[in-house]
Amino acid sequence: MTSQRLTGRVAIVTGAARGIGRATAVAFAREGATVVGVDIAGPVSKTLEVTPATPADLEETGRLVVAAGAKWAARQLDQRDLAALRETAAWTEQTFGKIDILFANAGIQSFKPILEMDDADWHDQINVNLNGSCNAIRAVAPYLVKNGGGRIIVTSSTQGRHGTKYGAAYSASKWGIIGLVKSAALELGQYGITVNAVIPGLIDTALTRHRQRYAQAIDDLNNAEPLATLEAKAMRKLAAKSPLGVPWLPPESIAPAVVFLASEDAALVSGATYDVTGGDSANITA
Repeated sequence: MTSQRLTGRVAIVTGAARGIGRATAVAFAREGATVVGVDIAGPVSKTLEVTPATPADLEETGRLVVAAGAKWAARQLDQRDLAALRETAAWTEQTFGKIDILFANAGIQSFKPILEMDDADWHDQINVNLNGSCNAIRAVAPYLVKNGGGRIIVTSSTQGRHGTKYGAAYSASKWGIIGLVKSAALELGQYGITVNAVIPGLIDTALTRHRQRYAQAIDDLNNAEPLATLEAKAMRKLAAKSPLGVPWLPPESIAPAVVFLASEDAALVSGATYDVTGGDSANITA
């Protein structure tokens, strides 16, 4: 039984095809919100080892949202395309009457030493994660102003709070999101809009469960061991780092924090960063 804290609200969720986006879309639905799920649902960058999300993944999110008793609509687009996001925001208002919540969650991650970076190794992550999140805010915020207030939540990362070996682009993009959130909170508060960041730890999604990520975790990007062996080594190292002994958190562990930040319970929370990391926050000094 849920509290229906979001009854009557209309939410846009980016990166909705799987992972944190899907888990939160379903959590929003259980709390009574109408959900518009946005995802590229296709290839994003040639730098990625991760298998891309598909239209079928986005459809499955929709099935779960509807099964939870909520209205659903899907829009397939690349958040680097500001015009497409603006069209989606306008379509959402026209279709459902308003927009109350933006969960700007979509992002990508790959690893490359700085000395070996090609332009795409840097620009693709900055453009998708940081520029794309800002695009989502720019597209949706005018409708929140028109609505007399609303909630914006953006996904950052623990890697936006510390350096990441071989992951400079990702850390820079996620660190930049925190600055974006705090700046947007200063600007948009006068319109009754709160802006916050959720800080997930390492989540059990396609983004983290692949050879390159395991190799980075054990500080050996060129590791050629069998995948199962490498995965086991990464799991042990990550679990040892976590105070709660958790190598990866389920995506569903992040959704309650996003629901809170989207609800009236968080009406006076803005410019904040909310950590859900399995205790890994204890390793961060600021």
